Formats: sequence, structure tokens, C-alpha cells
Amino acid sequence: MYYQRSHSWEQEIKKYGVRKSGLPSHNKKRKKELVSQGRSHGIIVYSGSQPVGWCSYGPKEEAPAIDRGRFYRKLGLSDDDRLWRVTCFFVDKDFRKRGVAAVALRAAIDSIRRKGGGTVEAYPRTSKHGGSVSLWFGTADMFQREGFKPVAPLGESVLMRKAIS
Repeated sequence: MYYQRSHSWEQEIKKYGVRKSGLPSHNKKRKKELVSQGRSHGIIVYSGSQPVGWCSYGPKEEAPAIDRGRFYRKLGLSDDDRLWRVTCFFVDKDFRKRGVAAVALRAAIDSIRRKGGGTVEAYPRTSKHGGSVSLWFGTADMFQREGFKPVAPLGESVLMRKAIS
């Protein structure tokens, strides 16, 4: 939900009257609302019938928090009419280092292609600090293997893009 908020979590707490400790359940509720409205995209990867990973992606409008980022704003990039964003990954700890995130990324790219394509952005961490948190964004190597090119540094991340047609 972080990237899907049009305002900070502090403002979210004020707007919805939720306590910080209540954010996890609030986030689930808000995510369900966005999914039911068709305003949240994602890929779920299964091993048999067990979900083992997912990738969150969507058009620019679904991830407004990125536009608020100070490093992103400084880039002054021109807006692409069909700008997509890959914002987050999760892989079950028992299935890590098996290519699950790469499968999810390829499925997201295929989905974007079926929806008309455009420019796809990703923001993998480049900092060695952050531990497993950095894996939420995918790795620069994984995106490079799928044809993404580095555009600019973004603090501890790098902006990468790929044109999909």
C-alpha cells in the first residue's frame, strides 16, 4: 500500500482515523477496495496450488507516492502516456533463490504488453544495506536480464526502464 497512497501514512492515519498499530489491517482493507475497483494490479506465482510469491505493478496512477519522492522529482522526467511501474515483490522464504521473482516480473511484463504496453519503470535497491527489505524491490541484475536499462540513481535505488510494445 505504501506506493498506492496519494499521501503519507501520517496523513492516512488522520484521514481514516486509524492508529499506527492498526495500519496493517487498514492496509488490507484499502488494498481490497482498490482491487475491487480495478485500481491495483499484481501477479501471484504458485507452486502447485500454493502461492509462493507476488509482484505488484500498475499504471503510473496506481503508485502516486513515487512522484512525491525527492530523488524522483529532481529527475524532471517527461511523462509517458503509458507509464507502468513495478513497485514490489514478495517471495516465500522457502522459495527464495529459485527464480520466483523473475517469473513474476516476466508475467507482469506480459500483462503490460497485453494491456497495450508502454514504458515500464522499476526501482531496485543498489545499497548493500537494508537486508531483506531491499529484496522487496527486486534486484538490478534481475531487471537487466529482462532488458531494463539504468536511467538514473535514486538515493539507495536506481531507476530502470524498459519499453514494452
